[in-house]
Amino acid sequence: MLPSLFISHGSPMLALQPGASGPALRQLAAELPRPRAILLVSAHWESHSLQLTGAATPATWHDFSGFPRPLYDVRYPAPGSPALAQQVQALLAAQGLPASIDPDRPLDHGAWVPLSLMYPDADIPVVQLSLPSRLGPAAQTRIGRVLAELRAQDILLIGSGSITHNLGELDWQAGPEVIEPWAGAFRDWMVRQLAADDEAALHDYRRLAPSAVRNHPSDEHLLPLYFARGAGGRFAQVHSGFTLGALGMDIYRFD
Repeated sequence: MLPSLFISHGSPMLALQPGASGPALRQLAAELPRPRAILLVSAHWESHSLQLTGAATPATWHDFSGFPRPLYDVRYPAPGSPALAQQVQALLAAQGLPASIDPDRPLDHGAWVPLSLMYPDADIPVVQLSLPSRLGPAAQTRIGRVLAELRAQDILLIGSGSITHNLGELDWQAGPEVIEPWAGAFRDWMVRQLAADDEAALHDYRRLAPSAVRNHPSDEHLLPLYFARGAGGRFAQVHSGFTLGALGMDIYRFD
């Protein structure tokens, strides 16, 4: 059975400058059984209600600005899967979680950037599920649990966000060896709670974790972690690191 994954996708430049995350993602993909399809929750599709991508050939969305021109030339032409979108919609509806299907929504960079490093041939169908961020961690845990059965059907479930995400406090000159103490302490606390499977503490992270609000002024980049954890089982840390002093690049799997 496939695990579920949480991937810190970092800056969109990860697609062109993968650093240490690129080899880690490539190795992870090589170790996993080949998925029949991928269902991904990205921090970059916040919504009030649940939505799914339904396009047969979703476009690559460069949903950012101010980056070098070559990044805008990158395309990730993975097929979609309207059938998987409908299957997910039915599973959610059966548990009182209605979701609509958007036939035009493209893949945002929270999806295509890490997938371009894991599966560069772009030949595995991808469906995105939106993030109703205002509902908080517990809702994402529930959604993950509802969809966990897809793992046994060779569908890879991914939450794509960032273990820390305060863009206003990044050090653009810092090398990978630099870790801001407040960012490292938060990441370490999260890892301890994940290893202990302390769901109550994880759901209450904004009150209990050190420098929680400093690391996540808003929590949309952490919430995909709860989707991945809800969909999976035993926690394991695949990759650990920081860029720009305070942007966590951790990758976790839940078997």
